[in-house]
Amino acid sequence: EVQLVESGGGLVQPGGSLRLSCAGSGNTFSKLYMGWFRQAPGKEREGVAGADPDGSTYYADSVRGRFTISLDNHGNTHLQMNDLRPDDTAMYYCAADLWILGRRADDLSSRNFRYWGQGTQVAVSS
Repeated sequence: EVQLVESGGGLVQPGGSLRLSCAGSGNTFSKLYMGWFRQAPGKEREGVAGADPDGSTYYADSVRGRFTISLDNHGNTHLQMNDLRPDDTAMYYCAADLWILGRRADDLSSRNFRYWGQGTQVAVSS
């Protein structure tokens, strides 16, 4: 069973930056593809960024050019968030699944991720 723990959330002013981290453990079977999702109050959860172990990365249009996802070989992922805006305010979740049988992070769909962290809150406000 894969366990994921996020860190790095907080309060930041518009235009500021935050770096989220997600530490994975418990997996000895396969490399993981990983992603970041967010959910604001009253809104559905949306995929923000994803990464495959072969170096491929994927971004939602709303964050492309501002957010950068990275993935290491130890099941950890980071999300560097620059030029933050008030509408980036949300609970951010790390997610992962086994990189087998052609499975990838490319469609940023929560249906393709079985393992989830508890979330870390990001608030962007002046």
